[in-house]
Amino acid sequence: MGVAPGAAADSEYRQIEFADLLPDEDYEALSNPPEELADVAEGSMQDQMASAIGQAVDQAQDTMPKNDWERALQSTNVRPEFDGQKIRMAGFLVPLEFDDNQVVTEFFLVPYYGACIHLPPPPPNQIVLVKSEKGVQLDSIYDPFWVEGTLAADLKENEVAKSAYSMQLDKMTPYLDKSRR
Repeated sequence: MGVAPGAAADSEYRQIEFADLLPDEDYEALSNPPEELADVAEGSMQDQMASAIGQAVDQAQDTMPKNDWERALQSTNVRPEFDGQKIRMAGFLVPLEFDDNQVVTEFFLVPYYGACIHLPPPPPNQIVLVKSEKGVQLDSIYDPFWVEGTLAADLKENEVAKSAYSMQLDKMTPYLDKSRR
């Protein structure tokens, strides 16, 4: 478990990364994609078609994964030791519920920009559904944030994606990387 550059962790919250949310078998499977994927150039037509096909496969309820990697891409398996823990982690926001003033009360926290919007969603155990009673002002979806709150192993699904974790937000701050200054 690493600490991101520029991060000052509050001792009340355990700082984790998205990879920490993966059970060992899912981490191992995602770390070893099928060999045929190594031959696909990123951004190529084949890559774009593979993404579209993969998204269609994910949406088909009756499609069974062919291998451990495909299973891990759809996994809702969680790390139960994080259930009920005060967690601090960095990620990007995908707003789900907000008002006319861009005050967001519900969002997905995801490991990379564009997840669930421009790209197929990450595995459910790499998505955290975050709720905020007060709401948070969101001026840009392009910037990462630190979120702190109580994590729950709690499967949620909506029209955007499925998440295996949820969090009640206590605090959100911009992610500052000192190496970019």
